[in-house]
Amino acid sequence: MEKCRIVMSGSGGQGVITASVILAEAAVIFEGLIAVQSQAYGPEARGGAARSDVIISDSEIHFPKVTQPNVLVCLTQAAYNKFFPIIRPGGLLLTDTRYVTTERKVDAKQIELPMYNHVMEKIGNPVVLNICMLGALISLRNIVKPESIMKILEERLPANSIQMNRNALELGISLGENVK
Repeated sequence: MEKCRIVMSGSGGQGVITASVILAEAAVIFEGLIAVQSQAYGPEARGGAARSDVIISDSEIHFPKVTQPNVLVCLTQAAYNKFFPIIRPGGLLLTDTRYVTTERKVDAKQIELPMYNHVMEKIGNPVVLNICMLGALISLRNIVKPESIMKILEERLPANSIQMNRNALELGISLGENVK
C-alpha cells in the first residue's frame, strides 16, 4: 500500500478529529496497517478551525505531520480556503456542497458531495455528518473496509447511537459509490 496522507478539516464540533481517530484506529486494529494521527484546532471548543492529519501505511512512518496530502477533506469554506493549496498533485479533494464553494484545481480530483443535505434528509441529525464523510472517503479511496470502521464505532459509541452511525456510514459509502 502506498502511504495515504490525509488532512481532514472543518469547524470545531463537526467531528473531523473524531473521524480521523476512528479511521486511524480501524487501520491499525482491524486492517493490520500502521497509522499516525495528529490534530490542531482553534481556541474555541466548538466553531473554531479544526484540522486533523492521518497517515496510513503498510511500512514505517517517519514523520507524523502531513505537508502535502494526497487526500484533503474540507467541510467548511474557511477550511477549504486555507488548505486547498496544499493538496498533492493528482490527489483527491472531497468537499461538502452545502458549506463549500470550490474553485477548479486542475491538478487534483475534486469531488463535491451533498453530504450534509443527505444526512439531514435521510437521518435528520447533523451530528453524524463526520461518519457520512468517512463513509464517502473510504468508498472513494478504499483505505479501510467499512466493517473495520463499524467495529470501532461499536466499541466507542453508546448502543443507542450505533444504528444512526451505521446509517450515516452507509449513506456516505453510497454517495461515494455514485461518483466512482
